[in-house]
Amino acid sequence: MTTVVRVAPSPTGFLQAGNGRASVLNALFAKKTGGKFMLRIDDTDPARSKKEYETAICEDLAWLGVAHDIFARSTDRTAIYHAAAERLKACGRLYPAYETADELERRRKRAAAQHKPPIYDRAALNLTAEDRAKLEAEGRKPHWRFKLSHKTVAWTDAIRGPVEIDTATQSDPVLIREDGSYLYTLPSVVDDIAFGITHIIRGEDHVTNTASQIELFEALEAAPPVFAHYALFIAPTGEKLSKRLGSLSLRALREAGIESMTLCSYLAKIGTSDAVEPHTSLDTLAQEFDFAKFGRALAKFDPDELVLLNGKLLHMLPYGAVAGRIPGDAAFWDAVKPNLTKLSDTETWAHIVNGPVTPVIEDRVLIAKAAELLPPEPWDETTWGTLTRAVSEATGVKGRALFHPLREALTGRGDGPELKKLLPLIGRERALARLNGETA
Repeated sequence: MTTVVRVAPSPTGFLQAGNGRASVLNALFAKKTGGKFMLRIDDTDPARSKKEYETAICEDLAWLGVAHDIFARSTDRTAIYHAAAERLKACGRLYPAYETADELERRRKRAAAQHKPPIYDRAALNLTAEDRAKLEAEGRKPHWRFKLSHKTVAWTDAIRGPVEIDTATQSDPVLIREDGSYLYTLPSVVDDIAFGITHIIRGEDHVTNTASQIELFEALEAAPPVFAHYALFIAPTGEKLSKRLGSLSLRALREAGIESMTLCSYLAKIGTSDAVEPHTSLDTLAQEFDFAKFGRALAKFDPDELVLLNGKLLHMLPYGAVAGRIPGDAAFWDAVKPNLTKLSDTETWAHIVNGPVTPVIEDRVLIAKAAELLPPEPWDETTWGTLTRAVSEATGVKGRALFHPLREALTGRGDGPELKKLLPLIGRERALARLNGETA
């Protein structure tokens, strides 16, 4: 049996980190099992769905390196959903209800006042044909609810283990709105059946509605897929992620300088027993994917950790991985990459190399002697050692008192890449000018 997994984002905004995590985990599982990954656009909310967000979803997944093997769009498949709805009506599992939103809210408040759970009371099942005709004559249009069995639904979750949910504790879910449009549940299950989805890997906020979905699979005479529900994100301090960090769209993270493989590595590893370390390909991440590694504790999403991980990834990349994206050659990359946290930092170091830089002269006597003893070109990585030894011997200055003033004069900064690698890139002409106190 070929493994088939899916994600079904709604085109109502940009993909968030949570959507990205679902996409990465599903794609990794498909890679590891030699299966297929499906992207299904859930545009079942006509008021909020926009084509530009669908385009953005595809762009963001492409940036992550997550390629889909199968693509579908809910609004292209309404005839299939209609057929499934008619089957459910015919077998008595889909029934019309006429309560307005205000009426339902009043019932919820009344139940809360009586310390009862806010479960739909199934009053619509008691309506006669005459009652329904009268309501429709008044202008009311029904929404349609799926009749749960009120039995315990059990399944073995690939992450959580055995799970049991009594559907008597749940309201019959609405599958079709008053205007005839579908909510997520029916299209999701119908498409999971049609496309042969074998595993549903998603956040644990879906655990409770899995029970009703399993009953819907069975009502449509299909075997449910394997479910795997992973723990959700929280902020490092424990509160909900959105309260501390606001929007964490993939687009915003990319614009902030996070590399795609940094994010994939982070999303694949947080919440698991593996160390969170950078990987340079989805293939290596896929080899390490294992449901047994996922813990039950909430996963802490820390942007500071993500930035540090981004630096670690950049430090391990060869020049070929960034060629064309930085303002320099292989020697420049080799010199500056240990000091990067994001690729755009290379602009700073390119400016240090090429100028103009205004030198900081801390010790005029020392710097004047360095200008006097500056070796002739050609320069290589031994030039810095040659210069500092000569200056130390001439002045008796050693350690930080020697190196720090030289760095400030040559780069205008007190920190940065190793000068043995940076100095040959600066070149003798610019270095001499800076040691003489000139902007160059």
